[in-house]
Amino acid sequence: MRIAVLASGSGTLLEAILADGIPVSLVVADRPSRALQVAEEHGVPTVLVERTTFGPDFDRVAYTKDVVAVLQEAEIGLVVMAGFGTVFAEPLYDAFGSRVINTHPALLPAFKGWHAVRYALEAGVKVTGCTIHVATVEVDDGPILAQEAVPVLDDDDEASLHERIKAVERRLYPQTIRAVLADPSILEREPTST
Repeated sequence: MRIAVLASGSGTLLEAILADGIPVSLVVADRPSRALQVAEEHGVPTVLVERTTFGPDFDRVAYTKDVVAVLQEAEIGLVVMAGFGTVFAEPLYDAFGSRVINTHPALLPAFKGWHAVRYALEAGVKVTGCTIHVATVEVDDGPILAQEAVPVLDDDDEASLHERIKAVERRLYPQTIRAVLADPSILEREPTST
């Protein structure tokens, strides 16, 4: 199964995936980022499908169709979102169904959205974590493939807690991708957690 990693930022999740030996066929970014450099350093082809606006004039459906065309041209079988900063519209899920996975820095269904770590701290929880899930058109709402708890320490701020969650993500995400490669039918099963 050919894998595309979609990334927008520093590329640390991409580095973890590549360091695990997972065969990545393509890296797609929505903006110039270190993730593209990481891919190039590892000899992985890259495509920048640049998002030119972040305002109300952004055409999410058209942008999604552009990304889908790139993925289909590369004959991608599994889409791995790794810190991709643009939310996709229906055409991605129409094209790939349950073959789109994502990681989220919280124990879903709690603390959905872009600021999950901040929300966990504001709520005063003692435990948060990381969730790997099948992505759907509803943000952070798909079936859960794997979860791992991370304790919230008394002196945590958003940066320190997020870094500990990222350490878990960098281990759990490659493990989950390998499980999907070994048995793609897990993308169709009932949700589980660990």
